[in-house]
Amino acid sequence: MRKILTVWLLTLAACNRAAVPPDPADDADSKSGSVAAPNQDSDWKAIEAIEAQAKTIAKTNGCSTADVCRAAPVGSRACGGPRYYIPYCSVTTDSAALFNKLQEVASAEQAYNKKYNLASTCEMRLPPALESSGGTCVAK
Repeated sequence: MRKILTVWLLTLAACNRAAVPPDPADDADSKSGSVAAPNQDSDWKAIEAIEAQAKTIAKTNGCSTADVCRAAPVGSRACGGPRYYIPYCSVTTDSAALFNKLQEVASAEQAYNKKYNLASTCEMRLPPALESSGGTCVAK
């Protein structure tokens, strides 16, 4: 029992580690005229930009029934699994393009998590139940 508790506590501690803030020394001196080195904020904004591209690929309209609605995983949390799922209509969305772009998001976020030594909650996030409302796929 003690061994199980120890393993559980170590797992919990790993999932609750705080992010290591970026080292200010890594930023270039703005007075020198050189370009600033990427930091945690700018790296996250780059991930959000790729994610926005994925969202434009995911079309939610054009599905009259829920059986053709799908949910695609977005991102890659530090303890694994997606951050959330995006609903889309399989009839009107180029699924291959969507999943290629979402793979870019997941890969970039995995690198980001590793670079900044991040941790996240370790619960498993499942895809939402979907429905078609007025021809648009939405999460219930």
